[in-house]
Amino acid sequence: MSVIKKPTFNSDQISVIFVLGGPGAGKGTQCTKLVDNYQFVHLSAGDLLRAEQARDGSEVGALIKHYIMEGLIVPQEITIGLLKSAIAENFEKYNKTKFLIDGFPRKMDQAITFEEEIVPSKFTLFFDCSEEVMLKRLLERGKTSGRSDDNIDSIKKRFKTFEETSMPVVEYFESQNKVVKVNCEKSVDEVYADVKKAIAERIQNK
Repeated sequence: MSVIKKPTFNSDQISVIFVLGGPGAGKGTQCTKLVDNYQFVHLSAGDLLRAEQARDGSEVGALIKHYIMEGLIVPQEITIGLLKSAIAENFEKYNKTKFLIDGFPRKMDQAITFEEEIVPSKFTLFFDCSEEVMLKRLLERGKTSGRSDDNIDSIKKRFKTFEETSMPVVEYFESQNKVVKVNCEKSVDEVYADVKKAIAERIQNK
């Protein structure tokens, strides 16, 4: 008989919003604004993976580097383990209860495992942006970011991976009425006005 896993946290304890959008859609910029205004903890799956990759003595650093360079998705047990540790630390040490998880879930199995093992999400904030605009932004960022994956080959691989694996996640949550789509081709402030409205409607009024 299979054992049903109980999530580590319940949705009365903590609120999780997934933040998805293609590479260069502007997720990080908008998350920074939300942290300033709403006291969210911003957890970037990519930043957590890059930090683990660079950490001395990491058993999975080389593996993470390979996946990132190829524009592939890192195995879910690594990413979910890092997110779980970060959420637990912020909740237990600092009594933080509101989390933006940026760039995650990237695949269906990640979405399902996270909600089964950690906590069900409140909703997904999906930043909608054309590949043409995202490519322009990423190549501009690559001039100063120092990120090894901000080059045209890695970027094109990341676009393909996003379309094939992350869009089904957006569609899955849409079927549960748990997606807010925001057009990201407007100015940063216009996009943020739409984001604030979504937060107010979905969380503040409850």
